[in-house]
Amino acid sequence: MTLDRLVCANCAAPVNEGRCPVCRANRERLQQEGPFAGLNPAALIAMLVVLIAAVALLAHQTA
Repeated sequence: MTLDRLVCANCAAPVNEGRCPVCRANRERLQQEGPFAGLNPAALIAMLVVLIAAVALLAHQTA
């Protein structure tokens, strides 16, 4: 999930603004989860489709 869509339950502000300690803690946690944590599901599916297509093309060329 991306930070621009999250709303803090503590202060009702967007988490990416970091207005309260809860926002700041969640923003830090989400930023430390890794490079693919911020991608939306559509981007992950697109990357998976491209990977499968590349493997299929490689398998077809070697056969």
